[in-house]
Amino acid sequence: MKWKILIVAVLIIGAAVGYKFYTEEIVAEPVKTYETTKVMRMDLTKIVSATGTVQPRDSVEVSGKVTARIKEILVEENDRVTAGQVVAILDGKDFEAKLDQANFTLTNAKQKLDRTERLYKIGAKSEAELQDAQYEYDRAKSSVELAEDDVNQTVITAPMDGIVVGEPKTPGTMAVQGSTNPTVIMRIADLSEKLIKAKVDETDIGSVAVGEHATFTVDAYPDKTFTAEVIKISQTDVSNSWDTSSGSSSSSNSVIYYYVTFHAPDDENLLLPAMTARLDIVVGRVRDALCVPIVALKTDAQGSYVERITKDAQGKEVAEKVYITVGLYGEDLVEVTGGDLKPGDDISTTYEAGENKSSKSQGKGGVGGMGSGRRMGGPPPM
Repeated sequence: MKWKILIVAVLIIGAAVGYKFYTEEIVAEPVKTYETTKVMRMDLTKIVSATGTVQPRDSVEVSGKVTARIKEILVEENDRVTAGQVVAILDGKDFEAKLDQANFTLTNAKQKLDRTERLYKIGAKSEAELQDAQYEYDRAKSSVELAEDDVNQTVITAPMDGIVVGEPKTPGTMAVQGSTNPTVIMRIADLSEKLIKAKVDETDIGSVAVGEHATFTVDAYPDKTFTAEVIKISQTDVSNSWDTSSGSSSSSNSVIYYYVTFHAPDDENLLLPAMTARLDIVVGRVRDALCVPIVALKTDAQGSYVERITKDAQGKEVAEKVYITVGLYGEDLVEVTGGDLKPGDDISTTYEAGENKSSKSQGKGGVGGMGSGRRMGGPPPM
């Protein structure tokens, strides 16, 4: 009997110990840990990225006003020319022959007019005959002027100061005149000033303003940074997609871009036309801004907030919601313009599934270095 009582007692004690262990394991609250970073003060910039093409400020295509073969090319690629300088001569034999014929016709018309005037004075010719002779003379005179102009047009001069860019056409080439598709004998450009024409996404164009500065690089000098300044913003998109009267159309899924023109100083003359420039446009800057990482920013029905991490009396980390107002967004950081935060506060960067994240929280995470900037959008395709 005693051994039965002993067995029952052992079972009761074992059950009690097991229940206590089980309940402690179930009820015990797990210790929550947070990834944290500190609130900091730093210079914050906002960047818009774009891709553009280097262009000369002024350039011109030199073509002939008459159709003829090229007789001489008097300049070479990279030669510097001045306005009015003779740069090419066309074969003018046909035009000179037409001028000779026009002069012969004019001489005959002048003789006929003089004879008719003498006869008219003595009553041997009528006034109508005198008028016809005057008309023939005026028409012959106009023909001479046109023929002289054609001969003069065989001498091609530079319309502006600049540099010959690219190889001119070779002698013997037929230079065709016309308003739609004339033969370009050579190109002359003023390379003393360079421009960059870039495409900026419609989501970023509202941030860009005339006078803002940018830095850019080109593939030819990857380790060198150039500067530029916005001088013009186009008032229409690159495809004029809004102008339905012209027959142009744009899919609702297509990306809209606007041209932005930059002045790019080039004292070393390193930039060449058609080089691809990758620009970072500084569209906002705040000195000594109070900053938090974008990934730390959360939202709920009351607004934007961060979780400040403190420790209780037992040394356990505790998260406290701190509602804030924000200003300038950088690449990884956002400016805090209001709220109970100060430099050195620890805030959580831990992501929790189901959080209502801010629609603007698109950073890479973590606190960046001084001058961190948010690259709005991205460079458009060339």
